[in-house]
Amino acid sequence: MNEEYDVIVLGTGLTECILSGIMSVNGKKVLHMDRNPYYGGESASITPLEDLMGLFEKRRFRKFLVYVANFDEKDPRTFEGIDPMKTTMREVYKKFDLGQDVIDFTGHALALYRTDDYLDQPCCETINRIKLYSESLARYGKSPYLYPLYGLGELPQGFARLSAIYGGTYMLNKPIEEIIVQNGKVIGVKSEGEIARCKQLICDPSYVKDRVEKVGQVIRVICILSHPIKNTNDANSCQIIIPQNQVNRKSDIYVCMISSAHNVAAQGKYIAIVSTTVETKEPEKEIRPALELLEPIEQKFISISDLLVPKDLGTESQIFISRTYDATTHFETTCDDIKNIYKRMTGSEFDFEEMKRKKNDIYGED
Repeated sequence: MNEEYDVIVLGTGLTECILSGIMSVNGKKVLHMDRNPYYGGESASITPLEDLMGLFEKRRFRKFLVYVANFDEKDPRTFEGIDPMKTTMREVYKKFDLGQDVIDFTGHALALYRTDDYLDQPCCETINRIKLYSESLARYGKSPYLYPLYGLGELPQGFARLSAIYGGTYMLNKPIEEIIVQNGKVIGVKSEGEIARCKQLICDPSYVKDRVEKVGQVIRVICILSHPIKNTNDANSCQIIIPQNQVNRKSDIYVCMISSAHNVAAQGKYIAIVSTTVETKEPEKEIRPALELLEPIEQKFISISDLLVPKDLGTESQIFISRTYDATTHFETTCDDIKNIYKRMTGSEFDFEEMKRKKNDIYGED
């Protein structure tokens, strides 16, 4: 292990594994370590549009969806009097005369916003988010979401394999004794008496508790059911988002339900994971609206986790720390964190097209 690497990665959560894969593809020499003997760290889908909440029987909402489907920010003929860079989303909703329930559903369950701040922003991004939802639904059929067989732990493993293909070295079950810093800058990691040197370090907050701060908490409840969730057409998986306004909260409540169809539960059993940002001293009461949707519940397991974020950008120490996973179930905030860390490490925006070109260089065109 007494070698020098461009990047050492500590922890095998989704964020760390994706960044490890990206850095390896970019030609960096990567060492990826985890104190645990398994992948995943803390990396622990919504019903088709036509089936939900009776909203789609309303002509106004259907008219709005048709407008979104035809919208093209490069073609002013599709704007219908709306300026995508100036007209707010609040004004767009008003133009189509949409009610509050529809607005809550559209903003939080389709566009996946976590607050209502977007209402007073230019509408272009929101319209494109809703358009993406609709196009994904059309592409994948019953849901706009994809879920890996054998659970979310497969996602970080997939990116770990990508890193390994490009020469990354993996060491699980490896205790981390010390992150060595010299003159304020990381120079290596000590494990079992050996030192691996590096120029940059990526890690989750659990490896550098003195460099992170708590900004909140998340409650997660894993529920075991013997039935699909009511009013979902007996779906074997679904994502439910309860918008904050509907339950007089500042944060949405998320429910992700999976089953034996994903090889994560026994036949006839269903696993539902409820999560939200803690707002009171009684977090279990806060998720009650979601639990009521799941009744009867055979067994539930409750955990409350701290939301930890890095105290600095890491550009001086070259220690780049990921944020802990929040209450959302669709990984958008995780993707934002990955792109943010990449920019802090390299000084440039992440270019997905560049990754695709490198893949083609090896495997050729499809």
